[in-house]
Amino acid sequence: MDTRDSGGTQTEGAVKEGAVTEGATTDGAGVDGGTGEKPPAPDDETRADGTSRKGTWPRTLRRTALALVLLLLLPTLAAETALRLDYTGTPDRGTYTRNRDAVWLGHAWIDGRRTDADVTALVSRLRDTGIRDLYVHAGPLEHDGTLPETVHPKARWFTEALRRRAPHIRVQAWLGDEVAPEKPYAMHLERPATRAAVVESTRQILAAGFQGAHFDLEPLHSGDRNYLALLDALHRVTRARHAVLSVAAHQIDPLPALHSVWGTVTGHPKWWSQAYFGQVARRVDQIAVMSYDTMQPLQSLYGGYVAQQTSLALEVTPESTDLLMGLPFYHENRVGHWARAETVPAAVRGVRLGLSRTDKHRARFGVALYVDFAATEADWTAYRQDWVR
Repeated sequence: MDTRDSGGTQTEGAVKEGAVTEGATTDGAGVDGGTGEKPPAPDDETRADGTSRKGTWPRTLRRTALALVLLLLLPTLAAETALRLDYTGTPDRGTYTRNRDAVWLGHAWIDGRRTDADVTALVSRLRDTGIRDLYVHAGPLEHDGTLPETVHPKARWFTEALRRRAPHIRVQAWLGDEVAPEKPYAMHLERPATRAAVVESTRQILAAGFQGAHFDLEPLHSGDRNYLALLDALHRVTRARHAVLSVAAHQIDPLPALHSVWGTVTGHPKWWSQAYFGQVARRVDQIAVMSYDTMQPLQSLYGGYVAQQTSLALEVTPESTDLLMGLPFYHENRVGHWARAETVPAAVRGVRLGLSRTDKHRARFGVALYVDFAATEADWTAYRQDWVR
């Protein structure tokens, strides 16, 4: 929109074409100096001092746009610089596996596609690593919180096979769904009946032989009280059965209140506040941060981001809760994830740096590998060399 006034109308005292004002001579000489030309009419394009205002608004708009760009870029540049600095330094000696690591496993392990030979190969893969827990995809949950038994027909076969061949490893059921309000067609945790159904589904899955229930409900907005109420109810069930309750957690605000700002702008508040993360961590036995899909374009920035996330999570996770940091065992290139940046070596270095700076003697700590069916040999080698040792 042109912000200038319409202009173009002649002001008081202007000479109309062909008109002669009082005092004008009849020989053609008048206010036009006898040239026969109409003098320029001062209008909204002319300042009081007679200089032109033409081009002022476009120049002002350009300067305003530049200022806005700088206002947006400078905080981003400052934050990225801070992440790069977080990636510097040397991790402390001893910041390696505590033998409390985990790996997410795909649905194929319990729907009939895997065989005894696959189980044997899996046990061999896990030998001499720090992996203690397997999150086996046993869902998804229905939007009403129920869990059809038809989606995990080989659950008992798999849990019993692991119990025989690797009794030191716990097998947890990985259950998840999309949730409202961001996904209004999905699971509504504000409905008591839905939460009650999720609790009943947990009883059902533990009866199938799993030693724990691992929940991945997304996207969960920071401050969701209904989720906390669900966790309280779930923990009563798992504790009574001597089973583990664990969750996959959103990342923590890398800048204060970023989840609120980002949510207002995009409608998707990606992060949790650090305080809310702590509230969740106090209600479970194990919390695994999904420290991938970070939008970072370089390994150094991604590693710095993981170091920061590790420190933020350690600060609010109680000593009684296992804290695991996610490692990207996949190689997609899509919005928010660059495979060239989010690598296992960068993540492990970031984890070790954060651990070194915040709580290097923390015992209940580990990493979680996402996900088995997308992992390469290079991923497993980096995990072993950089974290297991």
